Amino acid sequence: MAQQRFVSIGECMIEMSGGEDRLYRLGYAGDTLNTAWYMRALLGKDWSVDYFTGLGEDKYSGDIRAFLDANDIGTSHIRTVPGRRPGLYMIHQQDGDRQFTYWRDTSAAKLLADDKDALNAAVKGASMVYFSGITLAILAPRARGRLLGAIVKARDAGARIVFDTNIRPALWTSPRVMTSVLTAVATLCDVVLPTHGDEAPLFGDANADETADRYLELGVEEVVVKDGAGDAVIATAHERVKVGPKPGAKVVDATGAGDSFNGAYLSARLAGQSLQAAAEAAHAVAGIVIGQKGALVDPALLGSERR
Repeated sequence: MAQQRFVSIGECMIEMSGGEDRLYRLGYAGDTLNTAWYMRALLGKDWSVDYFTGLGEDKYSGDIRAFLDANDIGTSHIRTVPGRRPGLYMIHQQDGDRQFTYWRDTSAAKLLADDKDALNAAVKGASMVYFSGITLAILAPRARGRLLGAIVKARDAGARIVFDTNIRPALWTSPRVMTSVLTAVATLCDVVLPTHGDEAPLFGDANADETADRYLELGVEEVVVKDGAGDAVIATAHERVKVGPKPGAKVVDATGAGDSFNGAYLSARLAGQSLQAAAEAAHAVAGIVIGQKGALVDPALLGSERR
């Protein structure tokens, strides 16, 4: 059987975490990269996992490529943007919670969709294409249109299209633009993975079931509504299940929890598991991730969750 291909599209950033005694640890992260990481850890070898973004020609862009290559995440389609660099963010503790400060004005990833041919080549032959609301938010409107055009072409060629709305209001020009784009884009997708707590203030959903219903009414085939430590609602036109995490998980660092949930859920579904079993696997992986520092945990820690 020919190898199938998962393509994740978005922004990989330099992460500076820690800060104790003014010492920081350099790493790499980003919502779509995090999900690609867990897809690679959990999918069998009959799948390849590629990451599509924009990077520069500087040392840190080269380091990111090397990091992805070393972890068997494909980089052959990454767009090189001269004069640009990866975005950067720092994490610090404030008022008992993690706070983020970003530098991404000259991020190469903001130009990832400026070359139509490169974009089409990146998704050609994909079995599944994954992207997020952040992917859309960092792009100029015309570039956003090019990205969606390539995604539609991939869908028409047989790819399943998966979208995490991942709402970040600060990245959008206005709430009206954000909600209209997210709603329109969802109509193009087979699977949507929203987070109820992010959606409710914008769309007025009273609970996770209403979030699921809203996307089903748009024609989405499969909706997976995350709700933090609450029950996830997984719904299709013919089936609905509610699955909560097992109690007792220790939260060390919640970074990447939702992204790891996505990767575990999607990999389980691609392996033929039911909605219920896939959601249980997703909660189990997210429970491991929140018990470790950083968004990307060692795949060996996933143990029996690996296929």
